[in-house]
Parts: sequence; C-alpha cells; structure tokens
Amino acid sequence: MYKENILVVEDDVDINNLITKTLEKQNYKVTQAFSGSEALLQLSISEFKLMLLDLMLPGMSGEEIISKIRDEKEIPIIVISAKTSLKDKVNVLNIGADDYITKPFESEEIIARINSQLRRYRKYEISTQSNEIYKFKNLILEEETRKVKVKGEEIHLTGHEFDILSILIKNPDKVYSRESLYEQVWKNGYYGEDNSVNVHISNIRKKIKSVSQDEDYIKTVWGIGFKLNNN
Repeated sequence: MYKENILVVEDDVDINNLITKTLEKQNYKVTQAFSGSEALLQLSISEFKLMLLDLMLPGMSGEEIISKIRDEKEIPIIVISAKTSLKDKVNVLNIGADDYITKPFESEEIIARINSQLRRYRKYEISTQSNEIYKFKNLILEEETRKVKVKGEEIHLTGHEFDILSILIKNPDKVYSRESLYEQVWKNGYYGEDNSVNVHISNIRKKIKSVSQDEDYIKTVWGIGFKLNNN
C-alpha cells in the first residue's frame, strides 16, 4: 500500500530515476516531471503531498514554479539543487520553498527531510475542529484554516512561516531562541550555522510590512532570539 503521492521535478533523467526509485522503496507513490511546464500540468490534474524540485529546468526555472503555485497551494516544497551559495538558498526560501538540499546528496537525507515535512503537513491536515483565533495588534491568526490577516487583509505565509508566527503569537511575551524555534518547526536538531529561522522571520516581517508599514510585529532580542513586539 502506497504512502503519500510525491512529485519529483528534475530534468536530469538519471537523477530523477534515482530519486524515484529511492522513494518507491519507501512505498511512496511517485510522479515524475522533467520540465517546469510538465510540473505545472501535473499539479493541475493531480493532488500531491510534497514536491521535490530542481531549480535549473528547461523553459521555466524552479524559482518561477514556486512563485506560480505558492499562493494557491500549501504543498511542501523541497528544493534539490546544485546551487550552493547562501544567496541562492535565501532567495528560494524567501519565495516559498520549505527546505533546501544541495547536490550531491545522500538518499538517507532526502528521506529524512521528506518525512520531517510530511509530519508537519499531516498535523496541518488533521487540525482540530475548533478553530482557535489569536489576535495581536492588527494581526489575526486562525489556527485551523492557517490564515493570517493584517488590518483585515490576508497575507500568504509558507508552512514554516505560519508555524513560526503561531508559536510566537501563542506566548507573545516569551522570547524564543533560534534553536527552540528551529526544533519546534523543523522537528530535528539545530546546527548553529543554519540560517533558516532568520530567513523565515525576515520573510514574515516583509509580508506584514507590505500591509502595515507603521508597526513592527516581531522584535529581535539580541543574543537570545525573537518575540512579538509589544511596544
């Protein structure tokens, strides 16, 4: 019996087949796509629980694919790319990717990261019936629907961005370290050089600022971490 359905988008046939075989051994159902247009077609006709996405694709880049689908779908996106610079990683996370793996990669790492993303996604799908609503200043966060509004206007957050903001808004006076946020959201160990939390906090701030420029919602407590800004 198959587990979740995963879309693998990679133009290199050998790499695509390698990833596919690795996932099928774990009983995942896999659909292959070899270009950006093929990926968008598959997303329009089938439901997927997760997408593995290369960036350098013929016709349409991985970055363009993320931008096109992120406002419409909550599907977790794990980028697998030969681009290794911090700038590339930060850019992709900012536009909506949930995780980033650099080539060459180990099969065990892909499986571990997929499992981590799907655990979080399952919690989203099996959310409780009572929709808890949290309010802070002009921001409203709806737990079950995973919607965030600022001054009545909805802003679109990625899965990890929503999870971080949800943690902060439930205890607005508490300061959370980067390590604590990382371990609660990504569900695995924190490594000091990992910049994921900073990137996602920055992205949340930008999205809030696009609606409410006159208020700062997230405060950096230097040397410790982050909290909501009560000032």
